[in-house]
Amino acid sequence: MFAAERRQLILEMVRANGAVSLRELARVVQTSEVTVRRDVRALEAEGLLDRRHGGAVLPGGFTRESGFPQKSHLATEEKTAIADLAAGFVEEGEAIVVGAGTTTQELARRLARVPGLTVVTNSLLVAQALAHANRVEVVMTGGTLRGSNYALVGSGAEQSLQGLRVSRAFLSGSGLTAERGLSTSNMLSASVDRALVQAAGEVVVLADHTKLGSDTMFQTVPTDVITRLVTDEPPGHDDRAATELQALADQGVQIAVANGSGVGHGPGQPGMDGGPGDRRGPRRDVPLPGQRRSHPQGGGAGGPQLRSAPSLSEASGGRVADLAPRRR
Repeated sequence: MFAAERRQLILEMVRANGAVSLRELARVVQTSEVTVRRDVRALEAEGLLDRRHGGAVLPGGFTRESGFPQKSHLATEEKTAIADLAAGFVEEGEAIVVGAGTTTQELARRLARVPGLTVVTNSLLVAQALAHANRVEVVMTGGTLRGSNYALVGSGAEQSLQGLRVSRAFLSGSGLTAERGLSTSNMLSASVDRALVQAAGEVVVLADHTKLGSDTMFQTVPTDVITRLVTDEPPGHDDRAATELQALADQGVQIAVANGSGVGHGPGQPGMDGGPGDRRGPRRDVPLPGQRRSHPQGGGAGGPQLRSAPSLSEASGGRVADLAPRRR
């Protein structure tokens, strides 16, 4: 395929989906991600699209938010792996909040098997995934329906969360950086997410590698409020994502990097089984510097823990950046 043909196809995919990962673009045009990255740069120079970390979006993507149909087709393998690992942090009989998003929808499908669980959510998709779970109670917020992501937003949603207290909040977003934390492109969604965070003892962010290093308009969760990040392993050439993960770890965020089976490991550490809520197999932990915040549901006296895991593409030479804390 000639360069002009590739770029036309790339542009058509971005226009159709709003946002597409480099990995998906490379698969469709049947070339390497390095070549696709050059094509995306050329198209950006012409003002036809905007580059984002790990992918491309329509111009104006800083404030533009893709709808559910577009998001549901992006990074599906990564979202599945992230949901598998995140579900292992939920214990029987717990009360949690789960925000809106395609990754949290995947998480909800796995939570249907956790007995005695209470899930508070503003997401119709999360509620639908749990609708037939006999031993899971679903509590929905009030609010106004936002059709693009099937979520309830506005003052009604925020007021219904006042006085609520749960153990953990599981949230997704449009971008994640060490500098600003989690962010989203919509003001109403950001406001409800902040209310969900206020109700939780711990905050767990679910974000695939394409969101690492991306920054969008409205901050939802500052970095110092994030307890744990569950993500997938960035491709070996993606130094920016690896750098962002290290920066998040340096600020005390626990990092869980998932593969397809949800198993984790830390570089050079002896293995140990997860806690009582971990049904996803052994993990290895690497201590991070100093206790940054209290962790009522875990973390121990040794301070926050860093979790990482084998690559989604380990057989093809993928790698996880060494996320051990840097000495200052």
